[in-house]
Amino acid sequence: MKRSTRNTSDITASAPATDKHATPEAELIAGYLRRARAAQAQIADYTQQQIDDACLSVGWEVYNDDNIAELARVAVEATGMGNVPDKITKHKVKVMGVLRDIVGAKTVGLIERNETTGISRYAKPVGVVGALLPVTNPTATPASNGLGILKGRNAMVFAPHPRGTQASKLAVDYMRRGLRRVGAPEDLIQIVEEPTIERTAELMRQVDLVVATGGGAMVKAAYSSGTPSYGVGPGNSVQIIAEDADVADAVSKIALSKAFDYATSCSSENSVIIHESIYDEALRLLIEEENCYLARGDERDRLESWMWRPDRKGVVALNPAIIAHSAVSIAEGAGFSVPQATRILLVEGSMPLEEDRFAGEKISPVLTLYRYSRFTQAVEILTRLTDNAGTGHSCGIHTFTRDYIHELGMRMRTSRIMVRQAQAPANGGNFFNGMPSTVTLGCGTWGGNITTENIHWRHFINVTWVSEPIPPRKPGDEEIWGAFWKRYDKTVL
Repeated sequence: MKRSTRNTSDITASAPATDKHATPEAELIAGYLRRARAAQAQIADYTQQQIDDACLSVGWEVYNDDNIAELARVAVEATGMGNVPDKITKHKVKVMGVLRDIVGAKTVGLIERNETTGISRYAKPVGVVGALLPVTNPTATPASNGLGILKGRNAMVFAPHPRGTQASKLAVDYMRRGLRRVGAPEDLIQIVEEPTIERTAELMRQVDLVVATGGGAMVKAAYSSGTPSYGVGPGNSVQIIAEDADVADAVSKIALSKAFDYATSCSSENSVIIHESIYDEALRLLIEEENCYLARGDERDRLESWMWRPDRKGVVALNPAIIAHSAVSIAEGAGFSVPQATRILLVEGSMPLEEDRFAGEKISPVLTLYRYSRFTQAVEILTRLTDNAGTGHSCGIHTFTRDYIHELGMRMRTSRIMVRQAQAPANGGNFFNGMPSTVTLGCGTWGGNITTENIHWRHFINVTWVSEPIPPRKPGDEEIWGAFWKRYDKTVL
């Protein structure tokens, strides 16, 4: 079905007529879109207070203890990934973080007036958003993204992963109940209840904007849909522990981040680069204080063989049986035993790292360690790790040396660098940093994305710029080129 080319900022416009040659999948998705546009038309004249009340009501449904406990339970049972306590924590932090960011933000009507420039800016909806959901986070993702989308007076249709559909639908049911409380149309939030690749593709073609949170293939499909899209790049977060770090603090934060929800987050550290002077101490703390287990020799080989297996096409890829599973179960699958309290499996990286599978994204509580002697060496390893898998995503460093922080900021092709923070809870925004709260991380052109920003409510509004005349101020030649010509000779070419 051909997408409408009408002005989607006019949310009262009627939906285009259905193509008589449309496929059943196109007809099905068109039904979702008709309901979404009808619902959006009902809130076309909502005030800022009305849309804020809707956000607060929806937010409560995916924040209160009873609901999120059920969401966490269903998510783990349906997908077999992660664990219930951490998913509850994730809901609490993410939903409250998003609400912290959107409360008081202007997304209706006149949002800014600059008397000096004569510019007024007016916020408008982007339209109907198609939001693709990952199997690793089937409930926190619609909850968080949904609030940001709703804040702009948009409607949304979620496309869940088949394994996460039951959990995602429950989240949507709670969110629709929140809309009902304040008298808002429930069809502002919908979900494709029987998702297929064809239906998701059709959804991306018919909506006004796509948000793709998931694997590289999903993001590529979104960008190929012909619809404006926000996507995320592959995650391969790496931390450096410098010689001046508080080693105990760094190790504790890294372990917390890596073990959280069995590393379902794309921001979970995949590797740590440790200065040689503190390497043994960091390793001791990881094992003795953080319940990690170092797999060496034959155990490392077994672990690699279990974690990467040929798929149905014979291509070696991450074994689905290890993704977001516990360290103990992964070790058992690999054929060796570890203490029942083990939270993380450790391996030491080998060189060249480009030929070592443990250098890439693992989406599991398996952490690769590297040793370095000079900071330039650490940056080289960090650069190679991120370029090998995860360019544009994120990295971090535990240090108090400003020159080290500045060097990473100047050099690294990553969209976010966390300093003395646990990467997984920090990248997407938290109460201990100033990052916008989100579950969708843009990775810039480095990661094949359109933006390096954390995708949040600002990305779900169109803005009309109204320009009024101001007193002319045209600079003279000397003002523009004066300093330049003092450095260069006009006559030399």
